[in-house]
Amino acid sequence: MNIIIPMAGMGKRMRPHTLMTAKPLLPIAGKPVVQRLVEDILATCNEKVEEIAFIIGPSFGKEVERHLCQVAETLGAKGKICYQETPLGTAHAILCASESLTGNVFIAFADTLFKATFSIDKNKDAIVWTQKVEDPRAFGVVKLNDKEEIEAFVEKPQDFVSDLAIIGVYYFKDGNNLKKELQRLIDNKIMLKGEYQITDAMEHMLQNGVKFYTGQVDEWLDCGNKDAFVYTNQRVLEFKKDTEKLISPKAVIEQSVIIPPCYIADGVVVKNSVIGPHVSLEKGVMVEDSRIKNSVVQSDSVVKNASIAASMLGKNVTYIEKSKELSLGDFSTQL
Repeated sequence: MNIIIPMAGMGKRMRPHTLMTAKPLLPIAGKPVVQRLVEDILATCNEKVEEIAFIIGPSFGKEVERHLCQVAETLGAKGKICYQETPLGTAHAILCASESLTGNVFIAFADTLFKATFSIDKNKDAIVWTQKVEDPRAFGVVKLNDKEEIEAFVEKPQDFVSDLAIIGVYYFKDGNNLKKELQRLIDNKIMLKGEYQITDAMEHMLQNGVKFYTGQVDEWLDCGNKDAFVYTNQRVLEFKKDTEKLISPKAVIEQSVIIPPCYIADGVVVKNSVIGPHVSLEKGVMVEDSRIKNSVVQSDSVVKNASIAASMLGKNVTYIEKSKELSLGDFSTQL
């Protein structure tokens, strides 16, 4: 099986955190988003993944490419870098990895993480993963027939069709057929709002006899903006607290309280502080005389005399709250 990860977007909603780091390489509980995504995929399939194709923008740089290939090698697969020169939609992005569109193919967009207990049925033609949502008008959805097969793909329905939102995770038994359908869109300039969409390819495949099924995830997590990223970090810590060793024995923790679940990396120093719950402190972070909860602090940052919640600090940040001299009388309130 090959895995294809489209990730060429610039991550503008995550700025300033994506000015120096590609969004899929931002850390969630000690691992890049894209690595956690691929690990989730590998947990669903019972066969070896031969190749992981990462579709990136040409401006990402060689260091990002090296890092992505290293992620693939860590997971026992060959890493391949493909380029999307111009953002022309989901179908166009996937076709940029045309050489990897062969045999069994799993496709997942890199700003999505999910919690699921499913396993892939490789005998099915195609599977589209979904999650039930309260308001489907903002999503592409699938409509099912009485056999629980997908009978239609509907983009942002204003009248109720289905509450099963497409989350951007797909399996195709025949990658070559998918490649042919994606190329058909390009050749015939079949576009929606100036972009080539994978749902148009799937709709045509459906009409030509390919049977699509839906799989539902237990939880769908977005990494698209700061608040979503912090929440995703919280949920991943909850998922992994019993299966991963989250606190490094090489961290220095003095006169401090750690409220789990938290991720604390090698070289972290915590003194006279309360950390947690749901905090990730990446490698080399120093925290002193502070209270941090529900936050992500990236590598080599310093936090002193501070109280932080629902926050995200980048690499090499120094955040020190100034101490105050106070003289407050009886029954005073200082905010």
